[in-house]
Amino acid sequence: MPLLTKLPKPGRVECLLQRPSRDEGFEKSAADEIMFRFSGPEGDCHGGLTRKSDSRTLQLYKRNTDIRNVRQVTVLSAEELDETARALGIPAIDPSWFGANMVVSGVPDFTLLLPSTRLQFPSGAVLVVDMENLPCSQIAEVVARHHPDVQFKVVPAAMHKRGVTAWVEREGLVKTGDTMTVWLPPNRVYPHMPVS
Repeated sequence: MPLLTKLPKPGRVECLLQRPSRDEGFEKSAADEIMFRFSGPEGDCHGGLTRKSDSRTLQLYKRNTDIRNVRQVTVLSAEELDETARALGIPAIDPSWFGANMVVSGVPDFTLLLPSTRLQFPSGAVLVVDMENLPCSQIAEVVARHHPDVQFKVVPAAMHKRGVTAWVEREGLVKTGDTMTVWLPPNRVYPHMPVS
């Protein structure tokens, strides 16, 4: 029995970005196309089958423990970037300021996509959403280099609008302008979730 449901309207790849080394700063450069391998986007510093655990996983592992890399790709929404810029009162947010590998359009409330959502591209490449990518002080510092007066407003303005992290389930080439089919997992609420 099929488990995934196709979103009726496809999205579109608006831009692709990559950065070969973390030593070259946080911001990434535009690319016309990127080959997505099982190890992640070719030519990008966030690739790799494993990564070191960090502040996001301290509840589970000591810092710098080798773990599976499910944060190979950062995908943002053009519409949510525009909403965040409006909330900050600035003309625009360059997606490289937020560490994006890919910016897409046409998917409402993109950041709220459930974990295990599949993003499929014409080459057959598929990315699997790991989870929401929360805004952090690092992106606030990058934005502040361009707009110093908004540094402490960035994190609240970008909350639930900084896109998702994902990993490569099927290899393939993705190009700027590609369509993107969204496959949704069942939308269920776990009934035993602790109340916070």
